[in-house]
Amino acid sequence: MSPPANSLTTLPAHRLTGTAADWLREYAPAEPDAPCLVSFPHAGGSAGFFTPLARALAPAVRVLAVQYPGRLERRTHPPVHDIRELAARTLTAIGEAVHGTPVAQGRAPLLYFGHSMGSLVAFETALLGERGHGPAPAALLASGGRAPALTRVDPAILRGDDSLVAEVLRLGGTERAVLDDPDLRELVLPALRADYRALHDYVPEPAARVRCPVRALVGDRDPLVPVADARRWADHTTGPFALRVLPGDHFYLNPRLPDVADTVRAVLAEVAELS
Repeated sequence: MSPPANSLTTLPAHRLTGTAADWLREYAPAEPDAPCLVSFPHAGGSAGFFTPLARALAPAVRVLAVQYPGRLERRTHPPVHDIRELAARTLTAIGEAVHGTPVAQGRAPLLYFGHSMGSLVAFETALLGERGHGPAPAALLASGGRAPALTRVDPAILRGDDSLVAEVLRLGGTERAVLDDPDLRELVLPALRADYRALHDYVPEPAARVRCPVRALVGDRDPLVPVADARRWADHTTGPFALRVLPGDHFYLNPRLPDVADTVRAVLAEVAELS
């Protein structure tokens, strides 16, 4: 049973140290035996994007949000230009974060949730985990992302800062006021360039598949990911697959937060039935 809301601050906290403290953020307390959801943000995004989801799921689910290098408090850390390198380094942090917890002991499930570029990083992290390099998730939720085999970036987007900014504004991932401010723009552009370069260069292994269940989510008006491309995530798992289409654009998560949280809970219930 979950404790009353006014007692959340008294729940035991997991301390993030070492690599985990660099790479992961917690925005809401969770019960000691809670399942863990690791959330991977979109290109140019930061861990804070998942604050509303963390609060919606607390205290029943522990949400760890990935903070890629090159942004916010990690802006002095060189950005990573490779999806698989991001996956490998994130997996090390996840292993440290769950060490000694019910998740590591097999008494609580671990889920991955990736949005847009984050869905690819989550996929590659899951592959590494299933190959014995770290924790393996019980399920993968791929949000607002084309299936790995369909991933592509128009080279024209990478020709200059203006084309990159235009793409970001088209998708709605960053407020125009941030990109119109010269100082703020210079802070966010290095990470954006690195992320889009990583996406452009990403080629999945032929027939790469995870064993865990995959649940794909997509907005019905997403200008980047047609529903058919999201459905192709079925080709990248040997486990069960399901697709949920929600009203909205590429960032449907913000207005549809209750639906996204309910989907996470539903996947947790399905994982429990499979175990």
